[in-house]
Amino acid sequence: MTVSRRATRRLLALTAVPLLALTAACSAASTERPETEEAAGLAENAPESAGLQVSTSPDQDRVHSTESADAVALLPDEWADKDEITVAVSGGGAPPLVFLADDDKTPIGHETDIAQLVADALGKDLDLEVKAWADWPLALQSGDVDAVISNVTVTEERKETIDFSSYRVDELGWLTAADSDLVIDSREDIAGKIVGVGSGTNQEKILLEWDRLNQEEGLEPIQGPEYYEQLSDVLLALQSGRVEAYVGPNASLAYQAAVSPEDFKVVGTLNGGWPDTAQIAVATKKGADAADAVTAALNHAIEDGSYQQVLERWGLQVEAVDRAETNPPGLPKTEE
Repeated sequence: MTVSRRATRRLLALTAVPLLALTAACSAASTERPETEEAAGLAENAPESAGLQVSTSPDQDRVHSTESADAVALLPDEWADKDEITVAVSGGGAPPLVFLADDDKTPIGHETDIAQLVADALGKDLDLEVKAWADWPLALQSGDVDAVISNVTVTEERKETIDFSSYRVDELGWLTAADSDLVIDSREDIAGKIVGVGSGTNQEKILLEWDRLNQEEGLEPIQGPEYYEQLSDVLLALQSGRVEAYVGPNASLAYQAAVSPEDFKVVGTLNGGWPDTAQIAVATKKGADAADAVTAALNHAIEDGSYQQVLERWGLQVEAVDRAETNPPGLPKTEE
């Protein structure tokens, strides 16, 4: 499937979302357009590269799984007695997780495709509901939706009211220009480099801690950090050499590199919970007893290969999990 000119313009708008909104599992993103014609041209050309080809039509040819008897057997009575499950997603965000199709109302992306796999394996039809990030917890607790699949990170605090079924590793990525020689495998690799980041984000905290540890060991401090609010500005800064690397949520950066490999590449990743390990998971209401069935559905999709097809469709293979888990260890509670 190729991207039409109209679809390209849509991706252009979505590359301009505020970077704070791209922070993993924090909020939905707006879709402001780039402020400069230069930024517009750069982003507009990306999906027409020889890289990843996507469709932004509302008529998605989604990957499907098959019904899993094991998963169905684990369904609670409340779920077993209905024909469809209602899943909340956050619309209006940036590719490839959840964003609006060309009709400006249909949610599409990696998360909606994962929702389809879960519904298929449970033998249910899928009803997607777009919810603002701030609204999904109440929708889940009130029973308005059965599950939330919207880049939700597992935390110990959330586990007090929510059950989780993991399906993706929470990763941050390092984006550079395609001709860069940088490889960032550890904190020592950023010493002395000009690094960009979004202000007030989790990745800023990690970057500053890496820099502090490097300086304690006598390594050069980073230059900056340089702060950016729009992804389109990051792309221009990388191509012009104003910054050497940018650290942010890997999903959006990997997608950008996949659709425009002649311009950008991801040169390293790290877990978004560093120094701990963070997982992205399907959220269901604690006490609904649905998590084990959802976990079994995800593992069925992993086993039949449809899960891998979805990740490949959106360029997120690096975030794959070998097995889904019910209520894996979450990020620790923040000390007051």
